[in-house]
Amino acid sequence: MQHVSDTQWNEYKQKHEDTARMLITCPDQPGIVSTVSQYLYEQGANIIQSDQYTTDPEGGRFFMRIECKLNGLPAKLEQVRTGFAPIGEKFQMEWQLIEVCKRKRMAIFVSKEDHCLLELLWQYQAGYLHADIAMVVSNHNDMRETVESMNIPFYHIPVTKDNKVEAERKQIELIKGNVDMIVLARYMQILSPTFLEDFPCQIINIHHSFLPAFVGAKPYERAFERGVKLIGATAHYVTEELDAGPIIEQGVERVTHRDDVNGLKQLGKQIERTVLARAVHWHLEDRVLVYQNKTVVLP
Repeated sequence: MQHVSDTQWNEYKQKHEDTARMLITCPDQPGIVSTVSQYLYEQGANIIQSDQYTTDPEGGRFFMRIECKLNGLPAKLEQVRTGFAPIGEKFQMEWQLIEVCKRKRMAIFVSKEDHCLLELLWQYQAGYLHADIAMVVSNHNDMRETVESMNIPFYHIPVTKDNKVEAERKQIELIKGNVDMIVLARYMQILSPTFLEDFPCQIINIHHSFLPAFVGAKPYERAFERGVKLIGATAHYVTEELDAGPIIEQGVERVTHRDDVNGLKQLGKQIERTVLARAVHWHLEDRVLVYQNKTVVLP
């Protein structure tokens, strides 16, 4: 395997050089859409996509994602942000204005199970994953050769009960200020609150269960014992409460009494890799807005 080609990246960058995304959440009230649209029009921007959602038109929460084109965007970006600030204050907005051509830097954490990592690496290699994989970090050495064959740095940091604090310190040194997001591609270690504090809603985990059912360890064995007819997987943001962060995406498949535990696990792997990849794509495309412990994923 070779690193994703410079040609693919240059084509993507050229296509999106003048494209921005605006993400907005605020209390719902009249005038939000018209005011935002008018402001962007006055800046010379052309809105090419706009999606919105409200939890309740009467006193609910409003969510909005806009993509727009603005010639010479990189030079005008700070001016546009400064000019929008009074509008944000007026409507009590939480908002971001993001340059699409600047790809997020991603770290992937993995243990021994390779299927989720391989899916992300394949999509990266094919040019479908619009991110820079800054590194892969693992508590095992199994995936080193595969990762390094793509010219991606691989860091082996063993984790035991005795060295967990020191191992996390090394991990934090690697990622702090160097990545925008982290993907736990079947990384079988619990992250401490200290680790999480710098990445609020920026760490995506794949849980091999259709949460909130069968949280914790050995969900397929427990699902088999329970005789379930559906199995699934859940991609969610990581919070201090184990397996309870905001859910981004889920997938399910039907099973029968004829499926044994190994059959459930094999089918589960297919669901996991698909669900995780989809959640990562949505995060990279700034489609996921978090409110309380839920997400709104705008199309």
